[in-house]
Amino acid sequence: MRLVLQLVARLLVIVALCLGAATVWATIDAYRSVDRATSASAERVSQALEALYWRELLLRSNRMREQLLPAPDWRTIETMGLIAPGICVQFEPAGAFEKPLCGQSKGIGKAPPRWFAATVQALLGEHATVERPISARAATAGTVRAIADPDAAIALAWQHILDNIHVALLMALAIALLASLAIAHTLAPAHSIVSALRRMADGEYRTPLPRVRSMELAMIGRAVGDLGDRLAQAEEERTVLTRRLLEIRSDERRALARELHDEFGQNLTAILAFANTIEASAGDKYAAGTEIAQDARMISQATRRIIACLRDTLNRLRHPPAEELGLEASLVDLVDSWRSRAAQPMIQLDLQGDLADISGTVAVTAYRVAQECLTNALRHSSAREIVLRIERRSGTENALLVRVEDDGGGDAAKVAQSAGFGLTGVSERVAALGGSLSIARASRGLSVAATIPLAA
Repeated sequence: MRLVLQLVARLLVIVALCLGAATVWATIDAYRSVDRATSASAERVSQALEALYWRELLLRSNRMREQLLPAPDWRTIETMGLIAPGICVQFEPAGAFEKPLCGQSKGIGKAPPRWFAATVQALLGEHATVERPISARAATAGTVRAIADPDAAIALAWQHILDNIHVALLMALAIALLASLAIAHTLAPAHSIVSALRRMADGEYRTPLPRVRSMELAMIGRAVGDLGDRLAQAEEERTVLTRRLLEIRSDERRALARELHDEFGQNLTAILAFANTIEASAGDKYAAGTEIAQDARMISQATRRIIACLRDTLNRLRHPPAEELGLEASLVDLVDSWRSRAAQPMIQLDLQGDLADISGTVAVTAYRVAQECLTNALRHSSAREIVLRIERRSGTENALLVRVEDDGGGDAAKVAQSAGFGLTGVSERVAALGGSLSIARASRGLSVAATIPLAA
């Protein structure tokens, strides 16, 4: 899962938790606000009745105080205006047939769900009754007793939650959206860093990265850049060492070719001469067909085979004709030499592009790749047709493509894993020039392709 999505998902979880906490807090606050409204209503009504009580007491002093209770005309519109919605107030001691005076509770809110009413009442309990004396100086003036209507209180709490939850929900959505955009913008450079790592995996080690404002991502970018520089430096050092190794190997091959030619070649020539002499002498002295003549003839034949094998080995050890004839001519000569040895398989040579100016190390490497791949295809497969394709690619690629395809079947993965000294050697040669060698499945066999940069 992408990091941006993970952070956004966690942010949404946090927003949901905060929204739930805000809902719980709003429920408790709305429910407790009813208690505050009850206390405030009792306080306001008691103050109003205190003034009414003393006025009646002064104007009607000839009457007994018991006759003033409850105070006359206290159930008025003015008194109802002092009572909060959903709150009921009762005068104590109450008169005969006197009912509590309640504030307007109709239209104060929508009817809440039953589960909400049951949950709130179970968790928060009933509302407390609030009592206020009408006069602190006259205890006999009576008492105002206020209590909340349970249904009205629940409806008020529900309406309060609905009013607040809409605002909270809009704020949560806005915060989630803006924070998601901010997170996506902040982590956008991570895509560039990942792309740079992928290019580094493909061999483009020195990959520039854009400037990043985030300190952490900037540190990662610098670490990636430093890693790319070190990899590029290591690759350059490896290329230099590989080229030096190839030069040393070439020197050793030439020295070995000289030793084989000077020592083995001369000795084999001498053995062949001795064998011919023995055969001729034995035939003159003892008559043709003697055992000595036959043995000498067999020695001559074996020596000729060894000399032919030695010549083939010397041709492979010495520098290829690409240095002298040029790449195109040397490839034509290579294909003609294989064609002359056997009629099967059929070898096709496909040259594309201008190869005249390709020389030096690139030409030698291309020739070695073609030589080794043709040798493997002829010796280790039952191919009927082999195609050697040399293509010069210009433009930004500016490389030479050497591809050998056969129809002899085979498993590309196994061949790549069990590559012998020949393929390993040409792979090292190609890598030393900054190229690549690949072994893949063709339509009816295997395809070995080498890409050699011409700027090498």
